[in-house]
Amino acid sequence: MTNLFDGLPFGPADILLPQDCEYAKWSVVACDQYTSQPEYWQRVEEYVGSAPSTLRLILPESCLDGPNVETDIMEINNTMTRYLREDRFRTLPASLIYVERRLDNLRLRRGLVGMVDLEQYDYEPGASSLVRATEGTVMSRIPPRVAVRKNAPLELPHIMLLADDPEKTVIEPLSARKDRMEQVYDFDLMERGGHIAGWKLDGESMALVASALRALADPAAFNAKYGTVDKPVLLFAVGDGNHSLATAKECYERQKKLTPPEHWDALPARYALCELVNLHDASLEFEPIHRVVFGVEPEAVVEALLNACPGAYAGEGDGHVLRWYAQDKKGAVTVPRPDAQLEVGTLQPVLDAYVKAHGGRIDYIHGSDVARELAAHPGNIAFLLPAMGKEQLFPTVIHDGVLPRKTFSMGEAHDKRFYLEARKIR
Repeated sequence: MTNLFDGLPFGPADILLPQDCEYAKWSVVACDQYTSQPEYWQRVEEYVGSAPSTLRLILPESCLDGPNVETDIMEINNTMTRYLREDRFRTLPASLIYVERRLDNLRLRRGLVGMVDLEQYDYEPGASSLVRATEGTVMSRIPPRVAVRKNAPLELPHIMLLADDPEKTVIEPLSARKDRMEQVYDFDLMERGGHIAGWKLDGESMALVASALRALADPAAFNAKYGTVDKPVLLFAVGDGNHSLATAKECYERQKKLTPPEHWDALPARYALCELVNLHDASLEFEPIHRVVFGVEPEAVVEALLNACPGAYAGEGDGHVLRWYAQDKKGAVTVPRPDAQLEVGTLQPVLDAYVKAHGGRIDYIHGSDVARELAAHPGNIAFLLPAMGKEQLFPTVIHDGVLPRKTFSMGEAHDKRFYLEARKIR
């Protein structure tokens, strides 16, 4: 890593970009989207056809439990190897890419693609590292993702890190410097993904980024900002791709066990490609992630919720209001004296316990319309949750640790990061 970034958890990477292909077909949305909408992935399949595409390099999350998962993983690894052999990529050595993403709603989201040092990241509860998870990690979700990554020669990230930079010192100044940089891509994304353009940073711009990050990482400035005393600095919170980054960490820890410590720094697996975004970017809105429970008796789930929470009653009142939909019915449960800070913290343990005891399956849905549509089918119930204020994120993680899993989403499913850049990890 360039000396400018020594000691920082984020810096330049050897970034691979596709060449000699149609970018619009190359770039597909994050694999953990549209898990209950197979028709979406079918449309993508038909659109991509036989063209080179990241669709051939990722495994949609809906396929992780499929009967052919081992064959699917082998095919992905073989395709990665083939793309490398065919010189499908060009390398941008020791680079950062400034990204402008025009979303479907026409808002502009700015980001910076580089790599995060996994030595400075920890997803465990109570972590004090510079980079931390924002949600509880479901350990059962890690092994199948490790199976996808452990033998892969490439990584393709949908990880998004957030910086709490209200003065807009790190990323936003790059917008005025685009004329000094090489533009490396500029195209429309499929399926309402909007438009994306990227520029490779010049040396002076990289120095400005490094300096701004060091200022954010200053312990005295950090404690003054959050009104804390001697709290360890939280520089980046994982906004999207918590489980993907945890998987990268697990793969790196496995390699460390086989490698002398003096060689850890040289392990490609020590780093993970990601996009850094300012929490205060005007386009960034925290969207709720709703719960849909499949294969249950909706009335029984509501009854379980009423019984599990002291003082809970049907209807809307003061406290946590949990609104539900099932076929042609709808209602609400109010929990007047919740133990949890957020509604999702009240709801999730009850749903987990119910499914464990009675069967069924929980899915996490972006978009209230989709959740209600799924709830219209017999045996399904949807709970629609309110959005969390993004200003709550860093203080909550600093003071209370990780949030309940799938607490928030940054934008609708089509606003999620699309696979585009790659990096060698073997």
